[in-house]
Amino acid sequence: MAAAIPFPLREPQQKDTNGQQHIMPNLNVRVCCPDCKVIPPNIIEEFASGDLVCGDCGLVLGDRIIDTRSEWRTFANDDGDDPSRVGAAANPLLDGNQLDTVISRRDGGSGAAKDLNKVHGRATAIKGERNLVQAYKEISAMCDSISLSKLVSDTAKQLYKRVEDEKLLRGKTSDAIIAACIFIACRQEKVGRTFREICALTRVPKKEIGRCYKSLQSKLQTDTAVMNSEDLMSRFCSNLNLPPYVQKAGVDLVKRAKDLGTLAGKSPISVAAACIYLISFLFRHPKSTKDIAHIAGVSEVTIKSAYRQLFAERTKLIDLDSLKGKPNTEGLTFDDLPLP
Repeated sequence: MAAAIPFPLREPQQKDTNGQQHIMPNLNVRVCCPDCKVIPPNIIEEFASGDLVCGDCGLVLGDRIIDTRSEWRTFANDDGDDPSRVGAAANPLLDGNQLDTVISRRDGGSGAAKDLNKVHGRATAIKGERNLVQAYKEISAMCDSISLSKLVSDTAKQLYKRVEDEKLLRGKTSDAIIAACIFIACRQEKVGRTFREICALTRVPKKEIGRCYKSLQSKLQTDTAVMNSEDLMSRFCSNLNLPPYVQKAGVDLVKRAKDLGTLAGKSPISVAAACIYLISFLFRHPKSTKDIAHIAGVSEVTIKSAYRQLFAERTKLIDLDSLKGKPNTEGLTFDDLPLP
C-alpha cells in the first residue's frame, strides 16, 4: 500500500451525482500453491537452496530467490563491522534513487581522497537537491536553537519539500518559506510558537510570514489548531523559573477566565501574561511586568490593562477557600496583589 502524501492539496471533491460507488480492481499479488490451493498458503523460503517451497506438499514454486537478510560476513575495509549488503536507507526528503557511489574521504593522510570526494560531489550534485539540503540544514539549526523536537523539524522539512515540489509559493524568499513551515509545524504538533518568536528566530518580517502562512493554509490540508493560553502558560512559567504548583494555578486561572469571559477579545499571549502576573504575586513569587513582557513578547501596558480586568473579578476567578489545605497554599490572600 502506498504511503499517504504528506500535506495533500486542497482540491474540490467531485460529487457523484448518480450515487454509484466506483469499485477499483484488486491489484494485490497473492502466491498460492497450485496443488494444495490452501488459503492462506504455507510458503517457505529456503535461502540455502534458493527455492520457494510449499510447506504442505513440498512443491517447488520458484527458484533462484534472492536472500534479502543481513550478511554475517563483512567486506568493509574500514574499522568496524558492517554486515549490511546495501547502504543506508533512502531519504524520503530527497529526490532520485539515491544510489550514487561516494568516494571515501579517508586515504591514510595524503588528502587526495578528500579532494576527489569534493570534486565528485560537485559533479554529481543536483541543483534542486543542493538547495533542499541547504534548506534542511537551516530548518534543523533553527529548531535546535529554540529546543524544538525532531518531530517538529521533520514535519517542517516535509512541508518545505511539498511546497518546493508543487511550486506553491513562487516569488517568495527561501527564508520566508522556511519560517512559515516551522510555524505551521509547531502548530500541527501542538507546540505552538508565536509569530514574534518565529520572527526573532528567522529574521523574517511578521507580515511576510503571515502572507506565506495564509497562502499555505488555503492550498494545503494542514491540522493547525488555534493556539490557546494554556499552551503558553507552562513555557512562560518555566522561563520565569516559577515552581510547578504556580504553573498549575496559572492554568486553572486561565481556564476560569475563559469560562467567565473576563478577558474576551484579548490575545492568548496577553491572557497568559496577565494571569502569570496575578498568580505570581498571589503565591508570593512576584514577577515584574518587565520580566513577563520580555518573556511573553508583549508590552507592559498590555499586561497591566488585562490585569486590571482580572483584578476586578478576582473573587470570582479564584476561590481561596477551596485552596485551603492544599500544599503551598498557606496564608494566601488577595492583599498581596498589587493595585492596578
